[in-house]
Amino acid sequence: MAGATPAHSLGTTVLLNVGHALDHMFLLIFATAISVIATDFGFASWEALMPYGAAAFLLFGLGAVPAGRLGDLWGRRPMMLVFYFGMGASALLAATTRNAWQLAAALTLLGAFASIYHPVGIPMLLQYTRRPGWTIGISGLSGNLGIALAALSTGLAVKFLGWRAAFALPGLVAIVCGLVFARITPAETHPPARRAASASGIPRAVVARVFLVMTVAAATGSLLFNFTTNGNPELLRVRLAGIVCDPAVLGALMASVYAIASLAQLVVGRLLDRFPLKRVYLAILVLQPPLFLLAARAEGWQLYALQVLFMIAVFGAIPFTDVLIARYVDDRMRSRVAGVRLAISFGVSSVAVALLGPMVKAAGFPVLLVVMAVIAACTLATVAFLPHDERSPHGAATQ
Repeated sequence: MAGATPAHSLGTTVLLNVGHALDHMFLLIFATAISVIATDFGFASWEALMPYGAAAFLLFGLGAVPAGRLGDLWGRRPMMLVFYFGMGASALLAATTRNAWQLAAALTLLGAFASIYHPVGIPMLLQYTRRPGWTIGISGLSGNLGIALAALSTGLAVKFLGWRAAFALPGLVAIVCGLVFARITPAETHPPARRAASASGIPRAVVARVFLVMTVAAATGSLLFNFTTNGNPELLRVRLAGIVCDPAVLGALMASVYAIASLAQLVVGRLLDRFPLKRVYLAILVLQPPLFLLAARAEGWQLYALQVLFMIAVFGAIPFTDVLIARYVDDRMRSRVAGVRLAISFGVSSVAVALLGPMVKAAGFPVLLVVMAVIAACTLATVAFLPHDERSPHGAATQ
């Protein structure tokens, strides 16, 4: 972007990253507290309650298309305000529910508002940056710290205040963030779609190939992300049975996994600004299948160590699709392209949430982890079809 265009203020940048943390945190409160909620609602097991959260993840994907379109055509600032206030209100609604179907409806609404962040907030962060890898690394770290916060705060809330507080307190935080964002972020003079285009010089055939590979890889990557982040709390509880039973301690252990794994995003972001993307991407993906296979047979603290390692590999793969969009797609339509990509990948990955409980109940976690190893191998094979781009990452145009 030309030097005359102002960058975001520090406060806006911080709130955009906080929004990413809240986005992932809110979607995992249900999975983290599911055992307690299942007991409260009269279910025999958590596996039977898990499918009630599937619609939230379906809306998380499908809602990205209209969210991305509105982000480009209406404006990213107003869409972010809808995000903060909608997330807050939905979480407060979830805290008041009295049965599984009411909770499913509240979670579905939560998923719809959560769908706004990725096609709107991330392009807004990338709008002025000249280091997309590092910017995405910081954003990814924030999002994954939100996952860690979900494990920690939900574990503490369940132990001391009850599962309803695990929804209500973050809901109030989101509303406060929306109020601050409205105050410190200036209105946009023009929505992105009305700004001047930049000539990238990239052939359309290459862009189409990148989009296809990116979408397929994002879909398989999202399956892994949802299988792991939704299944990890129960996997840890089962494999540490007899060693650790306190929900607060389990929450802290799970938060530590995510906090450590989140640092991979910073490392990957730095590498993406220095080395060809495909080379770095493949180096991360090749680690996933063997780690899942090893975890399938591990117990106790050995499982915990492998959980840290496979989450490093899962989180480390997250920044690539957003950096691909930043390098190959003009800012005027990034939200729409991201929305379509997210709708496909998250729509497919919502299947993971629906199948997680029944699959674990029928076959156990070992089979689930083997399935994840196969999915990871598919992602690796798909990314091998990315075009080679040996240009300097800094040479890619950013808006």
